[in-house]
Amino acid sequence: MTCVISPRETVRQPKRGSSSLHALVECIAMFVASALQRPESDIRASAGCAGARCREPEGILPKATKRDVASAGGSGVTPCRVAAHGLVIVLAGAGLCACAVGPDFKRPAIATPAAYRVPEEPPTPAGGEETSGSESAASAYAQRFITAANPADRWWTVFASRDLDALVQEAITRNHTLAAAQATVAEARELVKAEAGNRYPQLTLEGGAGRQRYGAQFLGPFINNLPTFSYVSAGLAVQYRVDYTGGIARSVEQREALAQYQRSEADATYLSLTGGVVAGATQVAAALAVTGAVAELLAEDRSNLDLVRTAFANGSVTRVDVLTAESQLATDEALLPPLRQQLAAARHALAVLTGHAPGEWTPPDFSLSALRLPMQLPVSLPSELAHRRPDILAAEAQLHAATAAVGVATANLYPQITLTATGGWQSLPDQMLFTRSSAAWSLISGITAPLFDGGTLRAERRAAVDELRSSAARYQEVVLESFGQVADALDALTHDGQLVAAQTNALASATSNVELARESYAVGNSGILQVIDAQRRRLDAQVGFLHAEAQQYLDTTQLFLALGGGDRL
Repeated sequence: MTCVISPRETVRQPKRGSSSLHALVECIAMFVASALQRPESDIRASAGCAGARCREPEGILPKATKRDVASAGGSGVTPCRVAAHGLVIVLAGAGLCACAVGPDFKRPAIATPAAYRVPEEPPTPAGGEETSGSESAASAYAQRFITAANPADRWWTVFASRDLDALVQEAITRNHTLAAAQATVAEARELVKAEAGNRYPQLTLEGGAGRQRYGAQFLGPFINNLPTFSYVSAGLAVQYRVDYTGGIARSVEQREALAQYQRSEADATYLSLTGGVVAGATQVAAALAVTGAVAELLAEDRSNLDLVRTAFANGSVTRVDVLTAESQLATDEALLPPLRQQLAAARHALAVLTGHAPGEWTPPDFSLSALRLPMQLPVSLPSELAHRRPDILAAEAQLHAATAAVGVATANLYPQITLTATGGWQSLPDQMLFTRSSAAWSLISGITAPLFDGGTLRAERRAAVDELRSSAARYQEVVLESFGQVADALDALTHDGQLVAAQTNALASATSNVELARESYAVGNSGILQVIDAQRRRLDAQVGFLHAEAQQYLDTTQLFLALGGGDRL
């Protein structure tokens, strides 16, 4: 029989009757049976080998003949040693012909849009009129988007607040979730190194001492009553798995992809942490501003109540006006507890993000006036977003790991070839251990091929393929959701500018109305209800303006997060 394995044959998908795989298995089996298991007399008496040499597989040492044995004996080389060398060459050839089964990972193609959103058309004034004053005011509050520009590394510095910068840095240093993510990244890197170690021979030191007695079944009925003996041994053992299918390489590739996934997840945690601190500081500032507006309203309510009581004492108003003023004061006082709760919750959230117990630390009192709103915002191109956002990179790493997992499951369908070599010394207690006569060694090759497993291995491979398809679909969905989040942030900022302008006008009108209502009440042209109503409208306008201003800061933060931020861990 002739064994010919072409290095050009590649193993991609396991099929029954695969010529390269079956030829390799036949070669190894034939050589082991003929070269290791047969003594010299059997080799000489082998059928078809009398007076002529059998045709051997190409690239494999010929079987030892009588002349070969005699020559080997004269040079100190035994037939077993000749066989061992031949077996090593066979398995080395298998390793040289190795290839990685399964699909190779390629970054999936993305249908990148030219823009994140369809731009809104500005409203056309009826009858060709010029732009109104409100529209001009809206443009004054509108932020400009700079296309094809990426956010700065420390993107939160655009708000120009030293307290905010210090708070973000403290959160990066002390946050426990971020520390856990960094430790997970380190763990994943070490697992890559551990998996990569399977590529190399495994060397172990072995030693032992004991006392033993064999029974009758050890050598059969011919030799009985073997004496009890003690022994000592020491040596080395080497085991190597021939990765001719690339299964180990695919396992390392999978671990590397999972390590990249953990790194991207850590970057996402970092981005979420910095964004959470900025958003929390904005919420604290907004809660303080609204609380201050309500406090001003309460001061006016008390002033109105004193004014009405004086007028009632003079007989110019009725008891109803007094009760109305008292009722309005009590109603407005009920606005404070919810606002204080919002402020406390925002402060507690910042304390947790910065690694402090809420009862032991309080964040600075931020104010919206101390934060600078950036009027020019960088916006990355849609084609660059997939390379910037950590969640997209994490989904890509998961897809890479799923691709490698298909290769691992495919490699499990093939026979596993292992080489084991041991060498050392064995002796009795009354003999010298480290002597030439005590030397012992072995060279063993093994092949394990799956014949029947109830369909487990092939089902695992089909499951790996299904997971690959699922990961590919999830990747595309994450990309689409990212485009949607950027579009939402851009539209929100566009509308925020319009809302701030409208609330500014509403606040100015409501303030003027309060002044007129007070003047009218002072001269007796109107009652206290008109003053209270005017104050209520001004409070609504002031709260609406503060909420709109805070929302503009929050949506600016959200845009930076949607674009993937700037720096990484």
